[in-house]
Amino acid sequence: MVAKAVDASINRWGNGLAVRLNKAVAKAAGVAEGTPVRIIAEPGRIVIETTVKKKSLNDMLQAFSLELHGGELMATSAPVGEEII
Repeated sequence: MVAKAVDASINRWGNGLAVRLNKAVAKAAGVAEGTPVRIIAEPGRIVIETTVKKKSLNDMLQAFSLELHGGELMATSAPVGEEII
């Protein structure tokens, strides 16, 4: 991985402060608008890292597609062996 470094400044945004990420930095970090991040503040240093949102079972089931996942069907036939249903 190649690190991307640019000089920037901290600017006022409403009652707070902000740093703007240019397109090259955002692309190098793999972030876009709405990407969840964690901000870690230490004396003289601010670290921004992406956070991985753990998918819920409902999210995974919503993403399931028979065409994309091998075409297997669930519980569409009678038991074949010694299954207990």
